[in-house]
Amino acid sequence: MVLQAELVLDIQNELGEGPWWNEDERKLYWVDIDGCRIHWYSPATGENGHLRLDQKIGAAALTASGEKLICAMQHGFYVLDPKTGQAEPITDPEADLPGNRFNDGKCDPAGRFWAGTMSMADEPGKGALYCLDPQAGCRKVLSGVTCSNGLGWSPDGRTMYYIDSPTREVAAFSFDPETGALGEKRIAVRYGDLPGIPDGMTVDEEGMLWVAAWDGSRVDRWDPATGKRLETIAVPATRTTSCVFGGDGFDELYITTARVGLSRETLDKEPHAGGLFKVKTGTRGMPFYRYGG
Repeated sequence: MVLQAELVLDIQNELGEGPWWNEDERKLYWVDIDGCRIHWYSPATGENGHLRLDQKIGAAALTASGEKLICAMQHGFYVLDPKTGQAEPITDPEADLPGNRFNDGKCDPAGRFWAGTMSMADEPGKGALYCLDPQAGCRKVLSGVTCSNGLGWSPDGRTMYYIDSPTREVAAFSFDPETGALGEKRIAVRYGDLPGIPDGMTVDEEGMLWVAAWDGSRVDRWDPATGKRLETIAVPATRTTSCVFGGDGFDELYITTARVGLSRETLDKEPHAGGLFKVKTGTRGMPFYRYGG
């Protein structure tokens, strides 16, 4: 079954990514990595706005209080006050790698913030995946990553899903919810000869994976137990980047896209590239986890 995503905002993000739903405010938030911005949108009022930053931002999540954000930015981890724009640095685990930047990131059910890096020159194997624990600090979890991307956890919290985009796979790790330790790895999804590569993703309440296809103009719903593709959402933007469930019923899938690197000819064919899209689904997502610090 193929559903069609509809345009919500013609925002023309350079590299829209990392959406999350703020239940308290009933607003959607996301980042424009290359535009150095955090965006927000209220479906109830149609209001939208943004906060401009002084560096690229790969991902962000709410802190426990809901008043500040934990951010993975070009120069490391920060706590950001969205009201003032003031960012307080926590740590930069790759201070000796100025050619890298943080990309996608997300909190696990216990409130740890996971985020990975990539080379801005697309050098293979230069990135890594890190876990920022409110109590234990920052640790490197995976090395030799090329483009650290989508993250997600199963509803029972005992499996972590992870994407290193050029592998064209979604990996599944057994996961210890108490310690955050990764165990045995298996491949849950293989793209094979499908167009595009896996980018950002989210997990629904049934444990299925919704994965955006960069250079694939779509989001696919996958069964991680069988590797079978269950549904497809067509998106009128080649560079589909990520997705998250939102809305009062958590049954609206919001989809971010990008226009970076597209030719003038492609942009003429895709006037809404970089826009925000959504689709009403027949399933519900799960709440977005917050940072425990």
